[in-house]
Amino acid sequence: MPAPRTVLLTGAAGGLGTLMRERLPGYGYELRLLDLLPIEGEPDAITADLADTDALRAAVRGVDAIIHFAGISLESTFEKILRANIQGTYNLYEAARAEGVRRIVFASSNHAVGFTPRPTGDDPLIPIDTPRRPDTYYGLSKGFGEDLASLYWDLHGIETVSIRIGSCFPEPTSVRMLSVWMSPDDGARLLHAALTAEDVRHTVVHGSSANTRLWWDLSSARALGYEPQDDSEPYAAKLIAEQGELEPGNPAHAHLGGPFCTTPPIWPH
Repeated sequence: MPAPRTVLLTGAAGGLGTLMRERLPGYGYELRLLDLLPIEGEPDAITADLADTDALRAAVRGVDAIIHFAGISLESTFEKILRANIQGTYNLYEAARAEGVRRIVFASSNHAVGFTPRPTGDDPLIPIDTPRRPDTYYGLSKGFGEDLASLYWDLHGIETVSIRIGSCFPEPTSVRMLSVWMSPDDGARLLHAALTAEDVRHTVVHGSSANTRLWWDLSSARALGYEPQDDSEPYAAKLIAEQGELEPGNPAHAHLGGPFCTTPPIWPH
């Protein structure tokens, strides 16, 4: 499809939102920014809660597509996850339906399948159709978002690419992250592919760079036109020297979700 011109970016003040709002304009996008918090240096950004349905309707009105990053990105209580990630995502899809927006990119997560055993040795890469095994209420909410996206395609013709993001940081910070890291530049490449690919209906893809130590299959992402350019391997020697190799018998190392399966980081608010 032709590249959308105006894209609503929710969660624009967060870490991932900040990385992408610095890069996506280079692909020709005009970004409309939304976050629960004001964004320094962005006086036109919309400050709104996902619970504010009137504000969401106004925010999506007239955009060509939506990138949905907003919500809680770590573990929290079920009540907080329910409000921000489940009800909030439903509110966004309802606003998109009401305003006729036909393409959404949804930030899902590897934690939707976090209890999947990580590959070792000659194990095959984790396929995109691996059964859901959420590792937290957070991961559970991402599975809900994928199913909501599927429903809104079948009922309302809204296309979504759900990206099971690994870890998108300027550089990997752990040995586990060597296998699921997505460089910010590759993140922008994947978002651009997800916004412009033809006939995606509802497509789920893994989101990472082309890492030497890759754990999962990137074929559905590549089918969108995604061509990752980066690899975590240049960071491997230093991280392994500092942290040691992953241990198969360690519960925090045995699964795709890593420490989210044992002692998940808790959302601070």
